[in-house]
Amino acid sequence: MSTFEELGSHSMVSEMRSAVSTTPLSHVQLACTHQYCAFPLNGNELCIWNTATLQEQPLILKGHHQPITAVALKNDGRQCLAYSASQDYVITWNIHECTQAAHQGLLPRGHVIGMLLGTVQHLGVHPNKQLMAACANARVFILNSKREEILTELVVHLGPVTAAEFWCDDLLISLSEDRTFSIWDYRLQHLIYQSGIISAFPLLKLYIDAENKQLITGCADGMLRVFSLAKEHNFRSVCLINLQNEKHKFCKIIEKSEQNGKPDKKSSAKDKSSKYIVDTGLPVLHIQKCAQQNQEYNIPLYGNSVCFWVGSSTDLLLVNLANSEVEAVLHFKDYDISIQLAGSVSISSKSGERDVCLIASMFGSKISLIKFDTHAYSQIQKLELQHFGPGTNLAIVSSDPLLLASPLRCELPKKKHTLKPNGLQTKMKDQPLVFHNKIKSSGYTTAPRMKMFSPKTNIKTSQLSKVKKEISSGTRKEYPLDLQVPCTFHKQITLSNMPTSACDIQYSGDGMKLACGLADNSLLVFSSTFIGEPAVFTGHNGAVNGFGWSYDRNWLVSTADDRTVRVWNVKNSVSALVLGKELFCRAPGFPQFYYMDKFILLSSGSEIQLVRYYLDDCKDEIKRYKQKSVCKPVHTIHMESAVEITGLSAVNDFYSYIVLAAGSNRDVEIFDLNIGTRIATIPDVHSRAAHQICQNKGSAFSTQGAEAYNLFVTMAIGDCLKLWDIRTLRCVRRYEGHLNRYQSCGVAISPCGRFITCGSEDKCAYIYETRASTYLQKLPEHSESVINVAFNPSFPQLTTCTLDGKLQTYVP
Repeated sequence: MSTFEELGSHSMVSEMRSAVSTTPLSHVQLACTHQYCAFPLNGNELCIWNTATLQEQPLILKGHHQPITAVALKNDGRQCLAYSASQDYVITWNIHECTQAAHQGLLPRGHVIGMLLGTVQHLGVHPNKQLMAACANARVFILNSKREEILTELVVHLGPVTAAEFWCDDLLISLSEDRTFSIWDYRLQHLIYQSGIISAFPLLKLYIDAENKQLITGCADGMLRVFSLAKEHNFRSVCLINLQNEKHKFCKIIEKSEQNGKPDKKSSAKDKSSKYIVDTGLPVLHIQKCAQQNQEYNIPLYGNSVCFWVGSSTDLLLVNLANSEVEAVLHFKDYDISIQLAGSVSISSKSGERDVCLIASMFGSKISLIKFDTHAYSQIQKLELQHFGPGTNLAIVSSDPLLLASPLRCELPKKKHTLKPNGLQTKMKDQPLVFHNKIKSSGYTTAPRMKMFSPKTNIKTSQLSKVKKEISSGTRKEYPLDLQVPCTFHKQITLSNMPTSACDIQYSGDGMKLACGLADNSLLVFSSTFIGEPAVFTGHNGAVNGFGWSYDRNWLVSTADDRTVRVWNVKNSVSALVLGKELFCRAPGFPQFYYMDKFILLSSGSEIQLVRYYLDDCKDEIKRYKQKSVCKPVHTIHMESAVEITGLSAVNDFYSYIVLAAGSNRDVEIFDLNIGTRIATIPDVHSRAAHQICQNKGSAFSTQGAEAYNLFVTMAIGDCLKLWDIRTLRCVRRYEGHLNRYQSCGVAISPCGRFITCGSEDKCAYIYETRASTYLQKLPEHSESVINVAFNPSFPQLTTCTLDGKLQTYVP
């Protein structure tokens, strides 16, 4: 005998109905839609709840002699069908006809479509055709859902099949406890793909995202795996999500937010401390796509943000597949729900309506129906996640004026002269041997005239306006935004006679030159066509660990392990400025020109130093050995708790106040040099410290929207690539596929902002599209691990550099 109670509520999460069965319902497939819910009751009875009309009495359907082990629902718009399976029968029920029969006092009847198939663990219904897949032991039976007929019997797995779903018209995907999945053409009984063993635990649930052509599988140990179903991808793995780790990270952030004094949000939670207890086991009991998609981000930048509800034994997790993070956690213990530990879960999500979840108890025999507002619930928890957020919206392209006390207003001190009271200088000038006040000088003190006419070369012209003029005149072309990714091998160059690694490779802003910093203490500058010998820059007494181009393409700044900084004249390969060891407590790194070549930005230990400089480009043969170039550190910023800065990035091609720094504490800190202080922190960016930050800096030859410059990429050893948006301080997409276990591989963003390229230890380079989760191209056949990559800013050209010092270029 079962007892029903209605628990209607207007709260954000509420229990609408509950029932008690005489037999346990754990690990039994349940079915739930926004119109009906179906579950076994008292062993061999099928109970149907109308979720739209809670006052309506439940519909009890009898026809099985053995306990029901699997239930499914299908609504094709005209009628709603329920399917139930046990060891004796598989029965189809027309809910509308059965309801009418019950109202007339008649016994509702179904149609038997299968007999004595064995213990059926899962029923999968074809969305278009009248077909059903019944998973019994190690077999999958394809049944006709209208009459008793076994169309096909598929046998491929070594263990019991736990789930099977139809994909397209003629394909079927199945999971098994043997820890593999298979893809069948069931019509031809042809096995298309059989995976290897992908887990140490049984695979329990699957979901096919037909829109994005992805397969999502859930495991008994709480691992969510995503595979690409695109034909050209050959069912490759897209991402692996550890739900327990992501849940722990999410709860830790909310706990930290509350400890920082954030106001407590209204909720019906009984015990908030239960949020932060992470269970040892987190089996995946159900996967369902969330219809209330996140519209927070500008979708054209990095694609759709697709979220899924994952049901586990203790809670429901809202997982964003784009960034592999948990967006919200609904704990059963926090609400007035009669079931605290679930053994079976079924979720239904519909746009514009509250989501519905059917839960069966793990150890008891109780079943409960709850409704919750996904949008409101996730928005409340997102507010709690903003513990690191600044008071105003961040942006790389700032609209605020430069403050009067800003460090960016610092200038070099002018030379002081001691003057007499009458204004004359105390020191007399050198005069010619024949001196007359009223006679014109013979010119002994003037420099010898080498040329009759010499043009003015010190006129400062905007490089951007020069590029625009070249593009408009037709001498240079604008970077094509719709061109294919450069993936065709073009040329290979060896940097040195001996295998020598490079710390970095960078193109100049006009794309005409490529610079390489080598471990043999030198810098090489090639023509982008790699015709002729490179220019060699020598002077460091240690391996070059970083360098950067100036905006006007005439200067290079480099740092080395000898604790010096050098600024080089690209035209004559001469060092114009040397900063000695006395200025730095530790070896400097990540040097770059900043604020349209007004400053030099670099790191030393946990410090970020802003250096104002003046470069003397004197061509006088007598005075050229007397260096008049000067510099002055004008501002120093320390990272909060990091021992060392592991990555530094800022924009030099236009005026921007923002500087990004990654530290050994695994955080990324954001500094505003207009006010000269830290304004935001992103904690735990990777599992290890990020070794590179790469911003979308665009190019003078391409046009992007202002919001596109707010994207940046981080990369860490032993972890994936992550794409971040500085406006929200959130990871918006992650990319997996490359191998990065012990080498600090490089990453680069294309001038058009569409592609991200990174190196890999498997002697390949990987090209990702910004709006996709898996790699677009794989560039193989390198001689060693690819540790550096660079895009040419002026035309489609990609250059990679290997660990043994070989450059390879690629074109479309």
